[in-house]
Amino acid sequence: MARHKAGDEVAEALYRWLVSNPKRNLTILLGVMLAVLVVSCVRHNEPIDVVLGPRAPGDFLLCAWNVENLFDDRDDRRRSPDAEYDSWFSRDPDALRLKLGHLSEALVALNDGRGPDVIAVVEVESMRAAELLRDALNERLADPALHYTTVLMKEVTAGRHIAPAVITRLPVDATATRLLGSKRRTLEVRLIVNGYDLTLIASHWTSRLTDKTDERREQYADTIYQESRDLVARDPNADVLICGDFNDPPDAPSVVNHLHATADRAAVTADPAAGLLLNLMAGKDPADFGTHVNGSHRYIYDQIVLSRGMLDSAGWSCDPDSVRTVNTLTRPGDRTRKPWRFGNSHDNSFTRGYSDHFPVTVRVKVQGRGQP
Repeated sequence: MARHKAGDEVAEALYRWLVSNPKRNLTILLGVMLAVLVVSCVRHNEPIDVVLGPRAPGDFLLCAWNVENLFDDRDDRRRSPDAEYDSWFSRDPDALRLKLGHLSEALVALNDGRGPDVIAVVEVESMRAAELLRDALNERLADPALHYTTVLMKEVTAGRHIAPAVITRLPVDATATRLLGSKRRTLEVRLIVNGYDLTLIASHWTSRLTDKTDERREQYADTIYQESRDLVARDPNADVLICGDFNDPPDAPSVVNHLHATADRAAVTADPAAGLLLNLMAGKDPADFGTHVNGSHRYIYDQIVLSRGMLDSAGWSCDPDSVRTVNTLTRPGDRTRKPWRFGNSHDNSFTRGYSDHFPVTVRVKVQGRGQP
């Protein structure tokens, strides 16, 4: 009863205040209510509602994400266009902290709040930038057993300083980490679980803005496909997973004719030379699986591609039907449903989000030791 009486007294006082100057006080009240609503919509401390299915022993979640210009806290005197981000994050620790906070929040919310077991990111300036993201992730994980222990990266010194990196809590062979081509943003790493190897290739192909003839993206595809062919030549059932931002849709010639990636699973498994690759994003609707938005167009630029060995029951395998685009990372109230980007140092007119690309996830599995 006392609680109800107190509530009535507050309501009565609010009413008297409101009618004392209706025009002014109503405006104030509406302004306060709007502010509360905006704050509740844009806060970044609650889990993202993304459900990706149950876990089982040897069942892992892999995430590939273009994290949009993740630079570290050191000014390396980069040239344009890197200079803007290099200088900004080195002189504005709050901006860098916000960037890392948003990325880590989105990632840890995946996999039932555990974060992906393997994270392949692109547009990372340096090993230090990747390590800062790893540390931000670990700060959000109360269980030390879930902490990310390994960062794998080879910095790119040609062109833009934005390279792929892999952050994982799984065992790796760090000596196998290398770039495929010194001037290309393509990283090859090796995961080893239960004695089985998984070759992971993370790549970021040249933008369409600077490669209008498609030649450079085709070169990326050729390089990756040749590496895949070499691995399969040594072992026809080699487990290879290729992911990243291709800057081309799954039906582009660079992907179909140069990477030899198709949506036809039967053709991949039946290929006697094991040369065809399965593109999990091929044939998907951009309305549901689009990872980047330009104007009114949605594009599936971020893709996951598998070797034939990932489709059998030996060693590593993948469930093609588990592929998802995490398209919930949008600005509240944005009807275009485009990725909520973080932006640059000049973007002061909006609340900063995550990245200008959505993440892509898939479940992979490895057999127990001695199992077929």
